[in-house]
Amino acid sequence: MTSRLHFLWEKSPAAQFTTGVSLHSHTLLSRESLDFIQRATRGIPIVAGASKSLEKRYRELKNCDLDLRRAWWTPPLSPRQAFDLESSQISNVLGMRPMVSLSDHDDVAAGLQLRAIAPDLDVPVSVEWTVPFRRTFFHIGVHGLPPEHANLMMSEMRRVTASPHEDEVEELLSWFASDPATLIVFNHPAWDESHSGARVHRDHVEDFLGLYRHLLHAVELNGLRPWKENRLAAQVAELAGLPLISGGDRHGREPNACVNVTNARTFAEFVAEIRSDGHSEIVFMPQYRESLQLRLIENLAEVLRDDPDHAMGWTTWSSRVFCESDEDGVMSMAELWGQNDPSIVNHFVHLMSLLRFRHVKSALRYALNSNVNYVL
Repeated sequence: MTSRLHFLWEKSPAAQFTTGVSLHSHTLLSRESLDFIQRATRGIPIVAGASKSLEKRYRELKNCDLDLRRAWWTPPLSPRQAFDLESSQISNVLGMRPMVSLSDHDDVAAGLQLRAIAPDLDVPVSVEWTVPFRRTFFHIGVHGLPPEHANLMMSEMRRVTASPHEDEVEELLSWFASDPATLIVFNHPAWDESHSGARVHRDHVEDFLGLYRHLLHAVELNGLRPWKENRLAAQVAELAGLPLISGGDRHGREPNACVNVTNARTFAEFVAEIRSDGHSEIVFMPQYRESLQLRLIENLAEVLRDDPDHAMGWTTWSSRVFCESDEDGVMSMAELWGQNDPSIVNHFVHLMSLLRFRHVKSALRYALNSNVNYVL
């Protein structure tokens, strides 16, 4: 088992490999928790005010509190746009032939759509599956599902997510792993997304691996997580005896900050390298050196940007943020607010738009930059 890391700002591995593989990125079909916004902009004072104003406005309109667990936003890119963005980086920056696996949260539609509109592309059908586990939850990347069974498999994943039982999780993972062309990845295992606490999260990771390690094929190094956390993920992989693999976790218009490189000619051959040989070559792209907080703020700016060419016609940011209530079902913020957006929210949106100006971004880069020693 070998996992090698390459840092493009030091030396390009292009001469050794022919293919770049982009794993784990999201499209407008993915539901993203509003908790992302709080995490992305923690420490920026106006955000707290904007968040409170949003919740206050919702309370005035609906006479009840906004449950952020039932509110979400959607990334800006369609499956084809996301595929083209990831492909372009691999072709233009690495000079390699691209493979792209899109893995939306609990949804396989992106890969199925691409296979329908571009049957000549080697596009896997993939998903980031949310697996509740005791007091927390984990995200499992399942890449290369058999297209003819993908919708049925997704239906079973949703059923287990809604009412989890540990034996049924094992049955599903066994079903996926029985296909040699399917790759199962433990995504960002060191990220305590449920805020359960470091010790509880660590214990749950160990327990999860104790139950399912034999059905997992790799552990992810994540392009949108801090290096300190990726180092912990590498320790998880070493203890589990699993190879590391890239996962960019792209949500906006910045392409994945880490990719795999290989000489495999098909996605199935790449999967075989990971599953059978335990061999993985990971490249971190230059954008990974940027301040993570700056990159997350830029992602947020993309969420809040008007998009007249949006594939679903959701041209304003408020038409791409949704909430669900028992009374009204699913509504966008645009439907809920009408023409009366809270003023502090509009002010915050305007501040985010200033990132389009180079001098503003440069000032933020200087303020947020920190030196990192990229050693596992």
